[in-house]
Amino acid sequence: MKRTFWYVVCCLILLLAGGCWWFFATVGESDKPVISTGEDYTVIGMQKILAVAFSDPGRGLSHAEIIITQDNQPRIISSLDFPEKGVRQKSLSVAVDAVALKLHDGPATLTLTAVDHSLWKNLSTITRPVTIDLMPPQISQLNPVNHINPGGACIVTYRLSEAAPLTGVQVGEIFFPAYPVTLSGKSAYVAYFALPLEAAQGNPQIRIIARDRAGNEAISAVPALILKRKFRSDKMVLSDYFLGKKMPEFQAANPSLRGKTAIETFVYVNTILREDIAKTIQSVCRQSEPRQLWQDAFSRMKNAAPMALFGDRRTYLYEGKPIGESVHTGVDLASLAKAPIEAANGGIVRFSGPLGIYGNAVVIDHGLGLATLYGHMSAIQVNPGQAVKKNDIIGVSGESGLAGGDHLHFGVAINGQFVDPREWWDAHWIEDNVTKKMAAAF
Repeated sequence: MKRTFWYVVCCLILLLAGGCWWFFATVGESDKPVISTGEDYTVIGMQKILAVAFSDPGRGLSHAEIIITQDNQPRIISSLDFPEKGVRQKSLSVAVDAVALKLHDGPATLTLTAVDHSLWKNLSTITRPVTIDLMPPQISQLNPVNHINPGGACIVTYRLSEAAPLTGVQVGEIFFPAYPVTLSGKSAYVAYFALPLEAAQGNPQIRIIARDRAGNEAISAVPALILKRKFRSDKMVLSDYFLGKKMPEFQAANPSLRGKTAIETFVYVNTILREDIAKTIQSVCRQSEPRQLWQDAFSRMKNAAPMALFGDRRTYLYEGKPIGESVHTGVDLASLAKAPIEAANGGIVRFSGPLGIYGNAVVIDHGLGLATLYGHMSAIQVNPGQAVKKNDIIGVSGESGLAGGDHLHFGVAINGQFVDPREWWDAHWIEDNVTKKMAAAF
């Protein structure tokens, strides 16, 4: 009898404990919903996207709300009800339209609220002070006129009324970041950018862009005179000897090419591999020091004759038929075989090693987005991260990569976009287009 009594008591205790556990794990849960934001919203501008994630792992969300209050007047940015239980996560990305909400410059409060489906309606609230900033940065250009060659480089300097996390020059669809500098004792920005080979007056658009912490964006057209320039065209006949000599190099480096014919391999190298290498170079060149590392005109390979120029348009022929095209992105310089290759100016080595069509190559960062590339070398004598001075030996010329003979492929790139190296060899061009602009005093 006594044993039965305690058995019943134990069963009741277990049932009671299980019921309590079920109650507090479901309808009676006490855990509050969780609210998280993608960033710390302290400044809100004319058009601001708020990214907020609401979650509740228990019964789920029943309500989520985003409110901005200014002058004691709440503005509901988003208010959602979830009648059905089980919505455990909801991510919102909502736009704050300051004009439509009648917000003005000054302090405000951002309130994020979430309620769950529990019996207690657990409530989570995050309240943060924010600043409403509706004034975009003011751009003051320091260069009244810019003469630019198609395929060439340009440098602009300007000042902003406030610091901008994102600023630079937009050339068509390509963005070139600017770097903060000090000019005549005042804060300013400098941006190097490249002009496409096919550029003409008014096309593409060249604009300075500045976006502040609040997301307000200012745009200023860059006054530019686009000079006229013609580039050479050439037809290059591919011989079986050249293909038989060079294509195995690429087949050995890329297993997917093994078993392909020489022509199939060349087409792949001239299209897909060329594009992949261009992306690699762009990625490498974005690792640029935010300061100028070079001085004076860039040096040119000694006692070398130019074999191909920047902008040469090539059509490749095999057995009389065109099988591909390319645009030459540098200057080919030929001297003696195995000639020493010198750094064109001071900088930091960002890349050294095999680089597809360029063979054994080195990329040197000269700061502020400017870089030089040295291709087709037979030997490399520097490593990534190494600082070099102008005329330091970095390797030996050769014919690695897509080269028909011993020479140096020398390229100059701005944020990964190649420009004509001959401008950077010219002391007068540097004086007019870089030095004088950096000396702006107004």
